[in-house]
Amino acid sequence: MSILMAVVIALGLDYWLGEPKRLHPLVGFGGLADGLERWLNTAGGSRAQRRSNLLQLNGTLALTLAIAPLGFAAYSLEQTFAANSLLSTVFAGLVLYIAIGWTSLIQHAKAISAPLSVGNLIAAREAVGRIVSRDTQNLTEPEIAKAATESVLENGADAIFAALFWFMLAGVPGVVIYRLSNTLDAMWGYKNERYLHFGWAAARFDDLLNFIPARLTALSYTLCGSLNGQTQNAWHSWRQQAGTWKSPNAGPVMAAGAGAIGVELGGSAQYHGQTQTRPTLGAGIEPSAKSIDDACTLVNHSLVLWLAVIGVLVWI
Repeated sequence: MSILMAVVIALGLDYWLGEPKRLHPLVGFGGLADGLERWLNTAGGSRAQRRSNLLQLNGTLALTLAIAPLGFAAYSLEQTFAANSLLSTVFAGLVLYIAIGWTSLIQHAKAISAPLSVGNLIAAREAVGRIVSRDTQNLTEPEIAKAATESVLENGADAIFAALFWFMLAGVPGVVIYRLSNTLDAMWGYKNERYLHFGWAAARFDDLLNFIPARLTALSYTLCGSLNGQTQNAWHSWRQQAGTWKSPNAGPVMAAGAGAIGVELGGSAQYHGQTQTRPTLGAGIEPSAKSIDDACTLVNHSLVLWLAVIGVLVWI
């Protein structure tokens, strides 16, 4: 029961307070990660190619130095509070609150869909540029909607469901290690000259931690697609299209999500001035402001499903 109460506390705080505006622990962690990267990442031109194995080793060391001490601290604090059920539950709820991003995800999405629904492309482009890495300055209305919808579906898995999964499985240390690894992947997981080898360990570790949660999220999207009569479409999209996507975890999530809301995602997108042609995900209508809102609704319905399952598991 304390596990369920901790989840309720976390979601309640997230709903009422949103993401911490000041002194967010992950901002401080990002500063630590930057320092480790400057110290251990010696990438540079042809030298990086000759020393790729060393850079991978350095990246693995940086990953360990960034995560292990904080993971151990989380374990120690959890054990310290274990004797007091109330303190233990409140502590766990606070940590989980910091780790999840449910409300901020929905708020960012609504900040895009609202101006897009009235044809304000300038405001919509500015808003979508805050949550995606692709070039946004010349996006059309469907392209803005597509970028935002993809982001909502994928980040639903990363920012909500994977955090809940690791909290349920491994408590406070589990969710701390997951959130820190996900942050490092976002910082170091780029396939460019600077991070190709150094960020390898962070990217692979994040892939490992997200493997099961991503598929549970895809299953949740598929089941909740029944509310729109799209379960079969979601299942078909997941099974037929997930493997075509470049990310082993984003593929199932986005394919199932696209199918569940009856929209077609993927296709061409521009990153850093270069056009990338991506496989098609889902099937249905062209993305629009409604698609963004539908993706938010799907995430919310899936969260209700997860809470119901957690409640059942707690009572067993």
